[in-house]
Order: sequence, then structure tokens, then C-alpha cells
Amino acid sequence: MLIVETISKIRLRYHVHKQSIKQICRELKLSRNTVRKILREDKTINAYPARQVIAPRLEEYKEPLLDWLKSEAQLPKKQRCSAMRLYRRLQELGYSGAYDSVQRFVKQWSLDKGHLGKAFVPLYFGPGEAYQFDWSEEIVEIGGVTQKIKVAHFRLCYSRMLFLIAFPRETQEMLFAAHVRAFTFFGGIPLRGIYDNMKTAVDCIFTGKERKFNSRFSQMLSHYLVEPTACTPSAGWEKGQVENQVGNVRDWVFVPRLKFKDFDELNQHLASRCLELSKQRPHPEMKESRIFEVFEKERDTLRLVKVPFDGYIEKSCRVSSTCLVNYDRNRYSVECAYASQSVSIRTYADKILVTSKGRVVAEHKRHFGQNKTIFNPWHYLPLLERKPGAIRNGAPFKDWNLPEGLEITKNHMMQNKGGDKAFVSVLLAISVYGLEVVEQACKIAITEKVIQAGYILNKLSRQQDAIMPDEMTTPNWLKLSKEPLANMGRYNQLLTGACHA
Repeated sequence: MLIVETISKIRLRYHVHKQSIKQICRELKLSRNTVRKILREDKTINAYPARQVIAPRLEEYKEPLLDWLKSEAQLPKKQRCSAMRLYRRLQELGYSGAYDSVQRFVKQWSLDKGHLGKAFVPLYFGPGEAYQFDWSEEIVEIGGVTQKIKVAHFRLCYSRMLFLIAFPRETQEMLFAAHVRAFTFFGGIPLRGIYDNMKTAVDCIFTGKERKFNSRFSQMLSHYLVEPTACTPSAGWEKGQVENQVGNVRDWVFVPRLKFKDFDELNQHLASRCLELSKQRPHPEMKESRIFEVFEKERDTLRLVKVPFDGYIEKSCRVSSTCLVNYDRNRYSVECAYASQSVSIRTYADKILVTSKGRVVAEHKRHFGQNKTIFNPWHYLPLLERKPGAIRNGAPFKDWNLPEGLEITKNHMMQNKGGDKAFVSVLLAISVYGLEVVEQACKIAITEKVIQAGYILNKLSRQQDAIMPDEMTTPNWLKLSKEPLANMGRYNQLLTGACHA
């Protein structure tokens, strides 16, 4: 098919510049028949009618196929056969043609009957009305290791302002942390949140829009006074803004592959990129304004965040005899006083809290590897009073980063017999005097070259100010009318055998 530009050149050369057909053929390298045809038809475009597709093998099977389509039109949509299923049924009857022929016939029959194809209703959201949320999976390099991560996507429906935050996993505590960070970034909270039917939020899907939301997820939304809206399954267009954002952001932000030391640096980069993109890209509807400019106007309509939601998930477990609790294929130490007792583990996106009757008995940074044991040596300190020898080979005390003064004191004392017991007595003094005071006493002992437990403990004792009792005023009715006089001679009389009374 000749393009419009070539047809235009032929017509101009012949009608305007009065060139001959032979000259036109030579200069444009076209055949005479082609040039003559263009000039004879006198058309500006060379269009051919669409080729009619003939399916001869389907002719004798059209009658049963039409019967099936008519009978299934009365059934609910989910119970109707697909084009592939109809093709399989025709094959059972002896049909040997192609699947494409059946598919085209079914599609044309649906159009003739007025069935709707893929069509969507455009949506409108007012300022501060709603946000959309979704997860995506990306590949980045964290600490030199290439890994898959989960990225939480937020998008304000009116201004199109976006926010991204990355996590190692797509769990409920990560979901809570994402909302805390997003509402802080936006500086407020919209009225509604639009979600898909993710397991961390929805426990059960009923008919229509009715859902049974997870209790903790509902608690978070109640805290922020956000009304949840769940999309219809397989209807991504209901939150099409954030669906498109997932694909676009992958090109805008994650290509080429990002490389960072840890998740904190990665999330700082993502927040700054969100601001950059919002200031660079025009609003899709208000073409004269940037996204960030529209967002600044929408921010005034958002409700302020008074107190962030305490987003954790909680489970009960038992502390082992070695003062450890198991969580997510890792082990965390707990204060030794709670060995063999039941405690609660509160899991956040970045930390682990162990509580007992409302008291925090351990706090650790969360680890996402496997089969790791995370110790806090101070949890085992009271045990050293009974077993001071454990200071040498105890697993919690391996690679223990003590302050400089205590480290020097330890190395000196452990060289002597009974040094482990002596150093443990110094460590136990920390619970009474505090870490800074004990370290200062150790530095004094090092300076004076008297690195002994007795000397350090004596220094600690003498550094403490004597507590003076409060002065008491004797009431008048307790005062003696005649004050007694001291007479030491009476004691000498007792020595000679005199009567004491």
C-alpha cells in the first residue's frame, strides 16, 4: 500500500509541475501502472477493503454453536462457557478447524446482541476525599545483596500526589507502618481509603462491596477515622490511578536498579523522588498546574494526624530456660527473670518488643534472616552473680562491646585467678550506681594503676553523697522538764561494785 506522502508527490508532479508519467516513474522509482492507477482514480489515499475471513470448517458447526450461545446467555456470567471451552466442545463433535475462527464468531455474536465489551466509567474524586493503596514487587540491591522487596504505593485521588515506601515483606505490621509514614508525608488524612482484597486487610469477601475486614486493620482505620472501600475482585480499574502508578514508577524510579546500604537510605531516596516527580509532572486533568501545586491546595482539606497508630501485631509465647523467645525463625533474648514464663511479643516493621503484664522486658531491632540469635548481654547480668564463670564462654557475652573503661578492666582482671568473679562484682554494681558512674570509677582505677574490684567498689561507695536524715522538731510535750547531766564518774562506781540504782 502506498503511503499518503507518495500519492501526494505523484499528484503534485503531474498536475502542478506538469511532469510526464515517465519522468515521475524514473524519479520516484515506481512502475507506470502504479502511477497511472493513482492518477486515474484521483484519490488522496490508497485504501483497500478489509479482507473477509472465511471459516469453511466452521460452517457445518455453526448451528450447535449458536444453540449453546443462546442457552448460556440466560445463565449468570460466571457460569457461561468461555470461547476456549466452546472450542473444546466443538472438537468433541468432530470440528477440526482453528480456535481463532470460534473466538471471532463468539465475539461477533456478542456484539450483535448488544453485549458490552471492555468499557469503563471515568471516576471523579474531590479534594481530600480518597486515596488509593497497592503493593508492588521490585528488585533492588541492599547492602550489596540483590533481593526482591515490597513497595507500598499511596496516591491521593484528587491531586495525584504519590508516596512510596519499601519493606522486606508484605505483612500486616508493614502495612501499618506504611500508613503512618504516608499520612505524615501528606500532612493529613483523606476521608476514604480504596484497597484491593489483600489478606492483611480482608478476612472474608461477601456479595457486592460488603467485606469482613481484619480486626487490627479496622482498628487502624478507626484510629484515623478513615472509611475503607474494597474493590470488586478482578476489577483493577476501580483503583486505576494507583494501578497505573505501579507500572510508571517502575520505569521512573527503579530503573536502573537502585543500590543502597539499608532500607532507611532507600526510603529517604523514595520520599525525595516522590517530591521531585510531583514537581516535574503536570496534573493529568489540570494541565496548566504541576501535581505538587494541586497537592498544596488539597493539603488544606486533609484532616490532621493527632497521634500515629501504634501499628504492631501481637502473639503470646513462652520464654525458654536460656532466656530466649522464638519469632519468625529467629531467637531474641529476654531478661533472665522471665525464663520459663509466658510473655507477649509485639512485632513492628523494624523492631521487636517483649512484654509481660504491660512491662517491656526486652527490645530488639528486627532481623529478617533465618536461624539467628540476637542477644542483649545485660539481660543475663543477674545470672552472673550465681555463675560468674559464664563471663568467659557465655554466648551472650561473646563480642560484647563494653565501654572503654570496663573493657580495659575486664582484660586486666581476667588474666588473674578469680578475675571472672571480681569483674562480675564490678558489673553488678552497675544496677546500683549506673553504667556511667561505674565506668568513671574504672577509669580512675586505671589511671592510678590499681585495677582491683575492691578498690573500684570502694571508690563507688565513697563517691555517693551521704544521705542526711531530715531534721526533726521535738514537740513541747515530749521535752524533759529537767535535762539530765552527763556524769562519767558513775561508770567508775559500777566498776567498784557499787549499786547501779
